[in-house]
Amino acid sequence: MIMVGAMAAALWGVGIAMKAPYQARWTMIGILLIAVMMLHIALPDGHPLRMATGGDARLWGLLIAFGFMVWGYRKFLGGLRSRIAERQMPQVESETFSETELDRYARHIVLREVGGPGQKALRDAKILVVGAGGLGAPALQYLAAAGVGTIGVIDDDTVENANLQRQVIHRDANIGMPKVHSATEAMKAQNPFVTVRPYHRRLTEEIAGDLFDDYHLILDGTDNFETRYLVNRAAVEKDKPLIAAALTQWEGQISLYDPAQGTPCYACVFPKAPDADLVPSCAEAGVIGPLPGVIGAMMAVEAVKVVTGAGAGLHGKLLIYDALYAVTRTIAVKPRADCPVCAGKGLRAAK
Repeated sequence: MIMVGAMAAALWGVGIAMKAPYQARWTMIGILLIAVMMLHIALPDGHPLRMATGGDARLWGLLIAFGFMVWGYRKFLGGLRSRIAERQMPQVESETFSETELDRYARHIVLREVGGPGQKALRDAKILVVGAGGLGAPALQYLAAAGVGTIGVIDDDTVENANLQRQVIHRDANIGMPKVHSATEAMKAQNPFVTVRPYHRRLTEEIAGDLFDDYHLILDGTDNFETRYLVNRAAVEKDKPLIAAALTQWEGQISLYDPAQGTPCYACVFPKAPDADLVPSCAEAGVIGPLPGVIGAMMAVEAVKVVTGAGAGLHGKLLIYDALYAVTRTIAVKPRADCPVCAGKGLRAAK
């Protein structure tokens, strides 16, 4: 017995020296035990070598059988763990929520205004976010976290160092990467159950209509009036509700524009773009870092309410938030009968 133990220890030591995996070391010891048992069977009773190695083949047979039992038990546990892990993997296309999804969205599901039907509506929703910058960053993060099933994001810009002070979806390591791909990476890392469609290009008249056809709701987080008016025209034409926001320095504003449901469109409230000198860019005027997070999160909240039907949204209301003086104001806004974009839209919907 001592001799066999010494040989097993030697084989184990050789395995360590050669950095052999555990399976290889145990295999070598198993071969040693089988060889010893075969030796016992082949040699006659009382043979010195047989006596030096335990004297009875049945002893080694029991050890080998015990080893196979341990190995089989470990394989069984490993297979069981694998099956459990597979069951916990995301099933994005499943008709029902997985256990992992139910646990993830539990705080939504217990809300009376959302519940299971509301969470399913979020999973079935398709929301397009125009712009992956200051406003788009928090909106995209919270839409993904909320479990919106399909999220589109269109932006032709790349991540820059100066963006990171406020565009929290992007990382320092992603400087130089297209913003839509950086945002997609962050959203999938946050929630692998959602589908993200990145469009690394500028929104134009030629593609806006066809693109909007694929989505139920549009969020506009752009930083220039030309694109805002384009988004508004396309949303009105396709009867898509539009949540649009803007910000500068310490102040942000947000509203829900849905002329098909009797609200004004963006052009009703802002019929003409102000002079560029009166509305400097963030680079020229500056913007406090957390402000886009506040307004962008509001965009996500309004989107969740539109999809689930919860509460009262910003229909016909323009919410203005002044972060410097901690003041929030809500202004009633109405459709303009002479609006060149949406005139008559609400009347057609009523019919």
